[in-house]
Amino acid sequence: MPRPDPEHSAARDAHLHAATLKRLEQSASRLAANAIARMDESLPWYRAMPPENRSWIGLVAQAGIAAFTEWFRHPETPQAISTDVFGTAPRELTRAITLRQTVEMVRTTIEVMEAAIEEVAAPGDESVLREALLVYAREIAFATAQVYAQAAEARGAWDARLESLVVNAVLSGEADEGAVSRAAALGWNSPEHVCVILGTAPDGDSELTVEAIRRAARHAKLQVLTGVLGNRLVVIAGGSDNPLQVAKGLIGPYAAGPVVAGPVVPDLLAATRSAQAAAAGLKACLAWQDAPRPVLADDLLPERAMAGDPAARDQLVEEIYRPLEEAGSALLETLSVYLEQASSLEGAARMLFVHPNTVRYRLRRVTDVTGWSPSDVRSAFILRIALILGRLAAADPQS
Repeated sequence: MPRPDPEHSAARDAHLHAATLKRLEQSASRLAANAIARMDESLPWYRAMPPENRSWIGLVAQAGIAAFTEWFRHPETPQAISTDVFGTAPRELTRAITLRQTVEMVRTTIEVMEAAIEEVAAPGDESVLREALLVYAREIAFATAQVYAQAAEARGAWDARLESLVVNAVLSGEADEGAVSRAAALGWNSPEHVCVILGTAPDGDSELTVEAIRRAARHAKLQVLTGVLGNRLVVIAGGSDNPLQVAKGLIGPYAAGPVVAGPVVPDLLAATRSAQAAAAGLKACLAWQDAPRPVLADDLLPERAMAGDPAARDQLVEEIYRPLEEAGSALLETLSVYLEQASSLEGAARMLFVHPNTVRYRLRRVTDVTGWSPSDVRSAFILRIALILGRLAAADPQS
């Protein structure tokens, strides 16, 4: 029995390959049209897409078949499949269709090509074409994953920059409608209650810190915009009217040191006020060695006022001194004497020439009017600073 001639076999294989390649080139347009028709028939999401996106998907299918033809022409040469196939469509297409939908599109196109193997391949070359299609399908799968991974990375980097712009605008007092629009693009859906939490950022990768804040926010059912600015970890939180509870829920990722929660404001545009109060509180926290962690910016009003925060001074005067002044001179006088007498009921009563029960009653009225109890050491300190600032303001004709 004669041995097969290797040169003859190689020539025959080359002849079959050339014949299959020619038939594949001639069938490319028809295969692409069949793939589009199959998608229209079997993929509801494709039928529901706008014409522009459908046309882009058609171009991707055509590019995929053309890339396979080139692959089959030079199987030994590495092919840049992701560029050949997906480069025909705009980057926005990765937002218009999901990874799952792209996989379904690729699968449908490969199935159409696989069903046409007997028709397209030259007689005797069917197995070669089928094997090439299997290898190509694997490469397309990897290329698809790469395209979406790159798009996700680019989108994540862009979102991080956008979020940093919003956080910086709020912290610097430059928040405007543009910042609100950028926040909306990040998924911020304008919750009714917003507050800002400030503290020291931990050492290490800031992205890990941000992700830890997001996890804590999801657990607490809060919306957040967050970022590390310098050595400060800033969180704009929405969805709760209790800033102290919000701070407790998000405190885990912060480094050691004070964590200050600004007051609740109605929306993102007003969040600058909360951020400024929190920043002033963080600066003044050093003066209150026993401050709780976290602490409200409003609980640091006297330290903030002495550190030069005009908003804190105004708040102490407007929320404590003015209401006491409007409630009658007896309350202001009784509170002043009580504090001067080292919080002694009997001492205050002797100085005022009234019964101790009268002093006790008036002090309860002070608590009702201001929200701060004169018998509490910390509250007494806040009330004393408010009295001092109120008297200074009353003596200033420009106040």
